[in-house]
Amino acid sequence: MSILAEISELVQKGKAKDVVTKVQEALDSGLSAQEILDNGLLHGMSLLGVRFKNNEVYVPEVLIAARALNRGTEVLKAKLLEEGVKPIGKVVIATVKGDLHDIGKNLVKMMLEGAGFSVIDLGTDVSESTIVDAVVEHKPNIVCLSALLTTTMNQQGVIIQALKEAGVRDLVKVMVGGAPVTQSFADQIGADAYTPDAATCAEVAKTFVL
Repeated sequence: MSILAEISELVQKGKAKDVVTKVQEALDSGLSAQEILDNGLLHGMSLLGVRFKNNEVYVPEVLIAARALNRGTEVLKAKLLEEGVKPIGKVVIATVKGDLHDIGKNLVKMMLEGAGFSVIDLGTDVSESTIVDAVVEHKPNIVCLSALLTTTMNQQGVIIQALKEAGVRDLVKVMVGGAPVTQSFADQIGADAYTPDAATCAEVAKTFVL
């Protein structure tokens, strides 16, 4: 098994210490940071994403794998900067105002980072003005909005309206998700995409930037 395949497998198993060791080994053997990131770390996370989507693994496994991925990326950070490796795109993510749920949002964030995005996480209970400000400041490609309650899902529409009023709606793709959200609701509020789970979100997000 190649060292990149080993790194991929270790990420999927969530073995953070071993990931760190193997990533360093791969660097020492002369592999580029980009290669290790794409064909080792991110490859492992994307395979896990597929298994998560198919209900073969669950939230705890994904969280542990994401931790291993982050530890591996830390080892590569300086090298990636040296090589001038840039993220494939930038995402602003938030759970909408009035909603304090963050497990779904955090999973989406991990899957997006695992797909190569830089993610600005605004947290939970986020107002439309904060999101508009973040879009103006960070100039992301995508805004991801999570709502887990029927009472807060309408906030997703409020945010899209606020982006329009601020004149920045056309600069971003807006993706929505969360337990009560449906495709028809997403169409109704004018979102660019609705995805039912974190892995699909990352897949669709990639189509917006590649």
